[in-house]
Amino acid sequence: MDCKNALTEANGDFELAIENLRKKGQKIAAKRSDRDAAEGLVLAKATDDGKRAVLIVVNCETDFVAKNEEFGKFANTILDAAITNNPASMDELKALSFTGSDLNIGDKITEEIGKIGEKLDLSAYEMVSAENVTAYNHPGNKLASIVGFNAVVSADTAKDVAMQVAAMAPVAVTSDAIPADLIEKEREIGKELAIQEGKPAEMADKIAEGRVKKWFKEATLLHQPFIKDNKMSIDQYLKSQNNDLTVTEFKRIQLG
Repeated sequence: MDCKNALTEANGDFELAIENLRKKGQKIAAKRSDRDAAEGLVLAKATDDGKRAVLIVVNCETDFVAKNEEFGKFANTILDAAITNNPASMDELKALSFTGSDLNIGDKITEEIGKIGEKLDLSAYEMVSAENVTAYNHPGNKLASIVGFNAVVSADTAKDVAMQVAAMAPVAVTSDAIPADLIEKEREIGKELAIQEGKPAEMADKIAEGRVKKWFKEATLLHQPFIKDNKMSIDQYLKSQNNDLTVTEFKRIQLG
């Protein structure tokens, strides 16, 4: 009906009707800019050569739209553009041409807002490059992860590690990669808990350090217990496949 009305208003001028629809999309986008687009799809994909993987989030307002087949095709077209063109940033991704349209991705999102009537947003774009990468999409497309390895790894092992990242939400590969402010925050929490438990003030710092070390095992991927066999860590699991095998980098995104 929107297309029919646009053609009527443009007296049958097809190009003018398209222009008017785009303007309508911009107006709707402006009106809905303060709305919460908390639903959507989280999608991950690796290149055919297994050297690079990307992860994107395309948001909408309702789960009804997120489950719509056309919205899924729209989001996957953006994912494919990221895989094919290897943009260095979100801005570069939005500037790419949207396949099958004379618009770039950013403008196409605005056009889709006018068509769907909900706020849409490309809210995240992550990329990992490594000797070998894998991408994992959790059923429902609300959670995904991408992982890079320093050597070629079997598909099963790669999937195991990517599922570990998705399920256990590690903060970093190793403790050396955890930001200092996060470590200090955990240290302060540990100290405050010790004091609340009635421990002597002079012991609080030592207790806090012990808790930080325990947190490292929970927060770092290589030291986490393997979800399929908690008698070994992820590092031990990888070493059982190849003594030099390790994870170089990972990204994980979950809606909400």
